[in-house]
Amino acid sequence: MLAGWLQRQWFEQRRLSPALWLLLPLLLPLAGLFVFLAWVNRRQARPVRLPVPVVVVGNITVGGAGKTPLTIWLAGQLSAGGWRPGIVSRGYGASNAQARPVLPTSSPAEVGDEPILLARRSGRPVWVGRDRVAAGQALLAAHPEVNIVLCDDGLQHYRLARDVELAVFDGRGAGNGWRLPLGPLRESLSRLATVDAVVCNGLPDSRIAEAVTQFAMRLRAENFYRLDDSRQTCGAGSLVGRKLYALAGIGDPGRFFRTLAGLGLACEEHPFPDHHAYSAADLAFAGDGILLMTEKDAVKCAGLTAGETWVLPVEAELSPALIELILEKLHGRQAA
Repeated sequence: MLAGWLQRQWFEQRRLSPALWLLLPLLLPLAGLFVFLAWVNRRQARPVRLPVPVVVVGNITVGGAGKTPLTIWLAGQLSAGGWRPGIVSRGYGASNAQARPVLPTSSPAEVGDEPILLARRSGRPVWVGRDRVAAGQALLAAHPEVNIVLCDDGLQHYRLARDVELAVFDGRGAGNGWRLPLGPLRESLSRLATVDAVVCNGLPDSRIAEAVTQFAMRLRAENFYRLDDSRQTCGAGSLVGRKLYALAGIGDPGRFFRTLAGLGLACEEHPFPDHHAYSAADLAFAGDGILLMTEKDAVKCAGLTAGETWVLPVEAELSPALIELILEKLHGRQAA
């Protein structure tokens, strides 16, 4: 509950909210401590370079912003261009911090929810581990054919040397612009001056300097598939007029609810915290209707629902100029 309240304070306006002003004497020292620890983390990092190029996809804000669909898009584009990508991720919420492989059938409790989605949608080798260097080394040992590594959510993991950095924002932008815990920023906006490109999943934030290369990303909704049988699909039109419930446990649940509204679906909305570990009791509210959810939530909800449940996959759409920028950077590395 506290996390949800804080996120509302961070993102609902572009300045410090009255509630956070009241908490300023308490939170300001914590913000200073966080800035210091982040500085120490970067200062003391001894980057380790993998034998293949590394592209890091991350953000300077907390919470999801669209990194996973972007990583899937990058894997597909690179594969189409003759590259053989592998993916490493932290595995947020996983019970084991050690490097290990992710299969489409892996348990979310063991490897995290997003890595399973990455494995299912990308068709590429995926490894997770708190230490992304160890995860990358293990991936390359197990899959010597991999010649480029995509790191999902590794912008602040400075131990992993990288050739390309992409920072992702959603429509909430940088929120109130303050560092944690007064705001959503892990690092200051000045950090964007050192990334190769910013990807905006929604309207761009005017505080991002014009000098920073920016790309627009759109998430295109596809047909729904049934949670208990993915071979069954349906369009939004077949759900119009029925009693619908919508569930979302992502960085910005409102984004999913707005997508459903854009498809003409009127739903009772049920937001959950990002990476929420669902139980059957959490989903009981939908017993008299149809439940709609994101693919990320579906990874954790299999077998928990008794009623009709449909999953909405999304596909990232971006300009091919982003891949051209990445390849230009990689060719520079190879020439060196």
